[in-house]
Amino acid sequence: MKILQVLPALGQGGVERGTVEIARALADAGIPNAVASAGGRLVHALDELGVEHLRLPLDRKNPFTLRSCAKKLAEYCAANDVTLMHVRSRAPAWAVKWASKRCGVKWIATFHGVYGTEPKFLKIPYNRVMLQGERTIAISEYVRRHILDTYKGVDPERLVLIHRGANTGAFSPDAVPREVWMAKKTEQYGFEADRPVITLPGRLTRWKGQEIFLEALGMMRNRRFGVLILGSDQGRTEYSDHLRTMAGKLSDETRVVFRDHTSQMPLVYALSDIVVNASSAQPEAFGRTIPEAQATGRLVLATAHGGACETVKDGETGFLVPPGDAKAMAAKLDEMLEMPEEAKAKMRAAAVESVRANFSTAKMCEKTLALYRELHGEAK
Repeated sequence: MKILQVLPALGQGGVERGTVEIARALADAGIPNAVASAGGRLVHALDELGVEHLRLPLDRKNPFTLRSCAKKLAEYCAANDVTLMHVRSRAPAWAVKWASKRCGVKWIATFHGVYGTEPKFLKIPYNRVMLQGERTIAISEYVRRHILDTYKGVDPERLVLIHRGANTGAFSPDAVPREVWMAKKTEQYGFEADRPVITLPGRLTRWKGQEIFLEALGMMRNRRFGVLILGSDQGRTEYSDHLRTMAGKLSDETRVVFRDHTSQMPLVYALSDIVVNASSAQPEAFGRTIPEAQATGRLVLATAHGGACETVKDGETGFLVPPGDAKAMAAKLDEMLEMPEEAKAKMRAAAVESVRANFSTAKMCEKTLALYRELHGEAK
C-alpha cells in the first residue's frame, strides 16, 4: 500500500495540518506515502517526516493546468506503485479524477466544508467531483447531512464520517506550565493575574461573529475581565477598524486585546478561562478551536449550528447559544463566569474526556488509515 495525498498547497490552515497529521500517522505505521501540492510553509514538516513532496500547480483552477497536473500525477502513481490517492479540495479533485482514468489508481476525497452552490448549474457539477471517488469523507455529521440534502442520488454507503481532530498531546490541561502561561497573560497580553480572560479565536471576518461577540460583552452584568480577540484581518482593515471602535466603547473595566495569528495556541488556550466560537452568518463545518480548547480543559461557548452541535454537549462539555443572539450570549457568559468552581471543574473534565474519546487527532488518523486499509483490501 502506498498513499498519495493531494491538495492545493501546504499553507497553515486546518486542511493542511490534517494532511501532515495523516502523513505522520502513515509514516509511523510504516506505510509509504507522499503528498502532492503547490508547496508552502508546511513542506518542511513533510521533510522532517521523510515524506516525499511532489510539487505541482494544484492551486490553480485553469482546466489546462489541471489536465497537465493529471498527467504528472498518473505518471507518478505508475512509477511509484501508488495504490490510493486522497484529495482534499475541488480543483485538484478534477486532476485526480483524470489521473485515475489514466493510471487506474483508485481515489477518495474529503469534504472539508460546505461549498457554495450558486449558480447551481455551474457549482453543483463542479462540486460533485468530490463525490465521484471510491468514498467521500465528511468531517462532521453536519457536512454529511448537507451532502445528502444537496447532491441528489448520493449513496449514503459511500459517505464516511470521520471527525476532524485536536492534538491531545499539544492541547492538554498540562501542556503549558502555569508559571509560563501566567507570565504571558500578564506580561505579553497585559491582563491582571486574577482577571478572567475570554478568548475569541478566528480570522477577522463577519461570519465569524466578532461583532455579535463584542455586542454581547457590552450587555453583560460582569465588566471586570480581559478579552483576547485573536486572528488576522487578511487585509480587511475596514472590518478590523470597526471592531476596534466597538471594543473602545466597552466599559473601562474590560480590557480588550487584539492579536494577529499565533503559533502558540496551546498557550493562548491555557491563559483563557472561556473560549468562544461565535460564528453566526454560516455554521462551522467542524470548528477545530472548540475541541482544542476543550482538550486544554477550558470552558467553551459556541453557537448552536454546524459542527459545534456535535463537539459541544450543551450543559455537559460546554454551552450553546442561538447564532447571532448577542443577548443570549451575554447571559450565558455571565452565567459561566459565576459558575461555582466545582461545576467548572466537572465540565472541564467532561470536555477533556469527550475530545479524547471522540475528537482527537489520534482517532481521526486511526479511522482514516482503517479506510485506506479497507479500500486496499477491496483492490486486491
